Amino acid sequence: MCGIIGALAQRDVTPILVEGLRRLEYRGYDSAGVSVVLDNGTIGRVRAMGKVQRLAEALEATPVESQIGIAHTRWATHGEPSERNAHPHNSSGKVSLVHNGIIENHEELRSELKAAGYEFTSETDTEVIAHLLHRELERVGDFLQAVRTTVTQLDGAYALAIINTDEPDRIIAVRRGSPLLLGVGVKEYFLASDTSALIPVTQQFVYLNDGDLIDVRRSGYAIEDENGEPVTRELKRSELSDFSVDKGDFKHFMLKEIYEQPLAIRKTVDGMVHNGELLLDHVGQIDSNLLAQVEQIHLVACGTSSYAAGVARYWLEQYAGVPASVEIASEYRYRKVQVPKNTLYITLSQSGETADSMAALEETKKNPNYIASLAICNVPESSMTRTADATLLTRAGTEIGVASTKAFVTQLAALLAFTGLVARAKGCDAEIIKDIATGLEACGDLVEQTLAMDKQIEKLAEDFVEKHNAIFLGRGPFFPIALEGALKLKEISYIHAEGYPAGELKHGPLALIDNDMPVVTVAPNDVLLEKLKANMEEVRTRGGQLYVFAEQSSDIKEADGFKILRLPDCPEAIAPIVFTIPVQLLSYHVAVMRGTDVDQPRNLAKSVTVE
Repeated sequence: MCGIIGALAQRDVTPILVEGLRRLEYRGYDSAGVSVVLDNGTIGRVRAMGKVQRLAEALEATPVESQIGIAHTRWATHGEPSERNAHPHNSSGKVSLVHNGIIENHEELRSELKAAGYEFTSETDTEVIAHLLHRELERVGDFLQAVRTTVTQLDGAYALAIINTDEPDRIIAVRRGSPLLLGVGVKEYFLASDTSALIPVTQQFVYLNDGDLIDVRRSGYAIEDENGEPVTRELKRSELSDFSVDKGDFKHFMLKEIYEQPLAIRKTVDGMVHNGELLLDHVGQIDSNLLAQVEQIHLVACGTSSYAAGVARYWLEQYAGVPASVEIASEYRYRKVQVPKNTLYITLSQSGETADSMAALEETKKNPNYIASLAICNVPESSMTRTADATLLTRAGTEIGVASTKAFVTQLAALLAFTGLVARAKGCDAEIIKDIATGLEACGDLVEQTLAMDKQIEKLAEDFVEKHNAIFLGRGPFFPIALEGALKLKEISYIHAEGYPAGELKHGPLALIDNDMPVVTVAPNDVLLEKLKANMEEVRTRGGQLYVFAEQSSDIKEADGFKILRLPDCPEAIAPIVFTIPVQLLSYHVAVMRGTDVDQPRNLAKSVTVE
């Protein structure tokens, strides 16, 4: 959830550290800080609450210059957001470190260290590591060995970057359950939790495996695995290019990214479909021969990605005839899942670093009934893409807004293309595959047409500003779209919202309906429309105000209690993608009118790298 930067260079690293933190702002945080080893052999530390800009201003007032340093953006887990809880954390003026993750046995260690005479200045689990490391350093007298013995005493997840005043040309870092990588420059080395943070200084990276420890000096670096054995990790060149954090003419990154969706969809399906034909014939080792053996598919993800998986479940069963189930990763990893033979595992993540999704993916390696694992991800160098057997990349580009938009629709596009591949491998009707291909080719244009309705959606949003609750309804593959709409509204406007299958109204939600409860209904012109109309009538006759997203050809009539927005008619297969756009825009405009922080909503982070 938070960001780590470290640098050992032949120049002042403080500007590099601050710029790296700026590039990690999208991940979400509440404070930021920098530590360097000064020329006089002391730690120079500056921390600030709030945005990285506040830290930059504090550094202007209290400059610290050094050729070695670490920096961090914190998202509070243990201890309230405050300057004293901000990272880096120090011990005895010698050791300074930054930490992503959670130390589960921190209370026990804290008590032990207090008894040994260490004084704590924060409420964090991270300060425990700093004091523990100092104690080990005093005991063994060797920096590397002290780190080794310290991490053996930690339970939980962590990525650590550590500096020590006694060795001002050395950073030691450890990765367990939280992402960390090394950037390699010209006689310079950099550490980060995310490739994008280092693109301005290098495009060469070493991706650390779980359990790795890396010892970085001016003369080079050495890596050892979780067993303490020396290992070599491949040096790779990143596919990412330097990206701009400029909103351009848009008020927020979220709106910019909503408008980037037509291009993102086209980039994602480029090479997958052409002239009404599905070109996709394999994804890594997953080809038609393997897919022909698949008897069931498990889709496992968190948050918005789980809703994309929910839509794909309908597609896979309807178009490919393969049973599919959707699991929440944080639940899946702790269940004793019964896996039928020849099951394909699919996991989805924007970042490819989501802790629960990664842990669940690792669990699949232990089960021989999984025939293969597929990651659908937006980051080519992520932990997930390196762990799964095969990867299908979404080409959304960098997504800054915490509330996912273009990552979600490109996941849907990739899942639909993959559904076509499964359908073909299973010998399904060629017309089904053709419909999928032609739909994907048309998708970008139809999303553009829907975006042209932005002003109408903004007008609808005015009705929601003073509301405290909302319900979203959908049926079939549009039920997950209703869930996604409710999630977006609650994430960025802080209005309590829930998504329901429309057929479940009488099983409880109908009790909530009154003239103060807006009900948003996703109503495509499909075989379930007549049943959905009956559900909407149940709402209208009880005084509820309906906001209906329908197609132009739909025969839904204007009536008291109805506000209808008519979207362009679209092929059935891609309709869930097209109908996502109005629920995104509705949530965005409501949030803007309510004055919330649209791009970085309270308490949320872009990349959830802890449980």
